[in-house]
Amino acid sequence: MDLVIGPLDLVAHLDEALAVQAVAFGLGPEEVAVRRQIVQRHMQYDGARAYGATSRGRLIGFVYGMPNSRTHWWSTVVEPYLRANGNDSWLDDSFVITELHVHPDHQNRGIGRRLITTITDTATEPRSILSAIDTDSPARGLYHSLGYTDLARQVHFPSAPRPYAVMGAPLPLRRR
Repeated sequence: MDLVIGPLDLVAHLDEALAVQAVAFGLGPEEVAVRRQIVQRHMQYDGARAYGATSRGRLIGFVYGMPNSRTHWWSTVVEPYLRANGNDSWLDDSFVITELHVHPDHQNRGIGRRLITTITDTATEPRSILSAIDTDSPARGLYHSLGYTDLARQVHFPSAPRPYAVMGAPLPLRRR
């Protein structure tokens, strides 16, 4: 496969990225419309950046993130869960992985690993945080293999049908 990982102008390629996310995450058109607005807002934050994985000129995966701020919506939701576990300091001086998705036809080939290590390698923060659906999944397996540990479990986001886990790892991430 002619895989290329590189910086991605996420706003310019938003339709492609959301199509990957919709298939990978099982999103309907209404949820995609909501995500469109969220991504556009996120990409205006200081330090926000994205990387894409392309094959034969087609986007097959992407990751984006930013330096975390306690004022961001995500942080305000997860902070009480982290505080209850004595881990709320992870919200400071961390790079948050906001989204990481690889099209199902291209999963289990190391693309997600390459995307997340590429974006975290550009971070100046000493650690990274993220949230993932709180199940035994390939995604959580990937994060654990990179050095992420559970900071809080059974985190409930408004309107999300399933609970999430908040995970954190020192940077640079472990390589296999």
